[in-house]
Amino acid sequence: MGHAVGDVLGLAAGVAVSPLPIVAIILILATPSGRLNGPLFALGWLLGLALLGAIMLAIGGTGGASTGKHPATWVGALKLALGLLLALFGARQWRRRPKDPSQAQLPKWMAAIDRFTPLKIFALGLLLSAANLKNAPLTIAAGASISSAGIPVPQQIGTLAIFVIIASLGVLAPLAVYLIMGERAKSVLGSWREWAALHNVAVMAILFFVLGLKLLGDGISILT
Repeated sequence: MGHAVGDVLGLAAGVAVSPLPIVAIILILATPSGRLNGPLFALGWLLGLALLGAIMLAIGGTGGASTGKHPATWVGALKLALGLLLALFGARQWRRRPKDPSQAQLPKWMAAIDRFTPLKIFALGLLLSAANLKNAPLTIAAGASISSAGIPVPQQIGTLAIFVIIASLGVLAPLAVYLIMGERAKSVLGSWREWAALHNVAVMAILFFVLGLKLLGDGISILT
């Protein structure tokens, strides 16, 4: 199990560093319903990662993800494809980054986040984790790595749980600060929000590219 955890730690860290979801939960916590909607968003995020990872574990189990404790060829091909996709997205993001970080703009839906119902907040957490252009490929790759590690199903589930927890630290940190500090958290969370909003595009571009190269390397290693 230890080597499986080691394989997914970098992927989990890549998911955890997600500026837009971090900005989203900070904005949610600043609304009058923040004490209810903040945990709902975090729950949706956790569930999204867990479900996507579990689907990959199921696919890996039925598809023979490992042969003799070595990853199957299709796992290498999957990682190669995901790595190429992330690297291309990274290059595209880097070219489109604003020259002046102060000109960075957040998605328009964030302006209406204070009017979201609890169900929409929960769904938003699901979407930003399981349907995100960075997080979905990384979670799929993590599920493939775990299922191809040649470990028993209970250990696979435990490894996936560790992945989900680490991958959620970026979203859970603002929630923890809010719940512990209360009103005093506003200034801390405000500075986090400003930094994440200003550097979102550059951070995402670098993560896309670096993690894409990692998956490319993993895929090539498996295939060769």
